[in-house]
Amino acid sequence: MKRHEIVDYWINSADKDFEAMNTLFDNGHFTWSLFVGHLVIEKLLKAYYVKAVGPDTPKTYNLLRIAELTGIPLSDDIKDVLLEITAFNLKTRCPDYKMRFYKKATIDFTEKYINKIKELREWLLERLKS
Repeated sequence: MKRHEIVDYWINSADKDFEAMNTLFDNGHFTWSLFVGHLVIEKLLKAYYVKAVGPDTPKTYNLLRIAELTGIPLSDDIKDVLLEITAFNLKTRCPDYKMRFYKKATIDFTEKYINKIKELREWLLERLKS
């Protein structure tokens, strides 16, 4: 696959996950919508990584680490959001965290982070276009 095809693959996969995230949220599956939101950002960061660095993407779920490896300029606010969203990956996968996270993921909590994921998605898509 050519580099631009790999970038397109990651973007298209992120777009499908974005739709799933919204559907999950609309149907009250808040923890899973946040987990899939993590996937959206992870895939867009990997698209940017392929574009900026090369085709072999980092084997990590840590969004801040992936972003740092791309060389993309990051504000402190974006770094904080990436760390917060990364936590959703762990909290939905690990049984120890699952029940506590389920209780924490109210509609207000989830909506706040879904909006942050949407903003970050737009920010990344703009950078992928340039």
